[in-house]
Amino acid sequence: MHKIVFLDRASLRARLRRPGFAHEWEEHPATPASGVVARLANATIAITNKVPLRGGDLERLPGLKMIAVAATGYDVVDVAACRARGIAVANIRNYAVNTVPEHVFAMVLALRRNLFAYRDAVQGGRWQQVDQFCFFDYPIGDLAGATMGIVGEGSIGQGTARIARGFGMKVLFADHAPPRAEGVEFVAFPTVLEQSDVLSLHCPMTADTRGMIGEGELRRMKRSAILINTSRGGLVDEPALATALTEGWIAGAGFDVLTQEPPRQGNPLLDLRLPNFILTPHVAWASDGAMQFLADQLVDNIEAWERGRPQHLVT
Repeated sequence: MHKIVFLDRASLRARLRRPGFAHEWEEHPATPASGVVARLANATIAITNKVPLRGGDLERLPGLKMIAVAATGYDVVDVAACRARGIAVANIRNYAVNTVPEHVFAMVLALRRNLFAYRDAVQGGRWQQVDQFCFFDYPIGDLAGATMGIVGEGSIGQGTARIARGFGMKVLFADHAPPRAEGVEFVAFPTVLEQSDVLSLHCPMTADTRGMIGEGELRRMKRSAILINTSRGGLVDEPALATALTEGWIAGAGFDVLTQEPPRQGNPLLDLRLPNFILTPHVAWASDGAMQFLADQLVDNIEAWERGRPQHLVT
């Protein structure tokens, strides 16, 4: 009989049915890295969202047969070590195709129209002081006719592109090393940086993408451009971004991710108090509907593997 251990159940706010085969179920709200081996000592199936499962720990878990990742990103799992040990790893697919793009455009609209700057001005008494019915202290940009650059043409990147086109925006997908999605027209990355009014990141964290937006890239962007990151914090040099926003290299940024989460040791982006910067706590994925879809697929992945017809494997 399988023993299933969910290492960080509190990270998933949704109903979670039990798999339809004989099993023992154990769950923990959270698990420190130091507690992984002890909690998985007798497990055959592990569920993790953000608790790392590294090669050294996997070597001490001979009974572990399957890891179900409660997310699309699986960089918390040492996939190479799992392949070497014959451990199946499955992730979640296509659950955030609506919620993340919608979060992107919530940020884009707020920043392009300077909603927070105007809100703060009104709250500060500015409206009562003007001589006419309105005031124009901050630029207001339309989306229609603007250019959106997208890095990453997966389901979320393509979902973002669909909304952009609905607003009448021109969409440019940045070229990158293979593999590339079929049927997508790519534009050289430097060109995307230079032409985008909005640049949105939707790519995984890899050795090639880590720090892909640094000082050089930020200076290459338009001074009127906005940078959106709902993917992984480490894609962007955060101190460079803080400087870019403070000194006006770009017009604004909306981030849902940081390099370290939670940011217990601080982060330069946490110190910004600017109306043209929005930081949310990694919740772009977490609409009620998307989270329930994720929870249902998580159990589907486990059941499919147990039946011998695994789905969504990354190993």
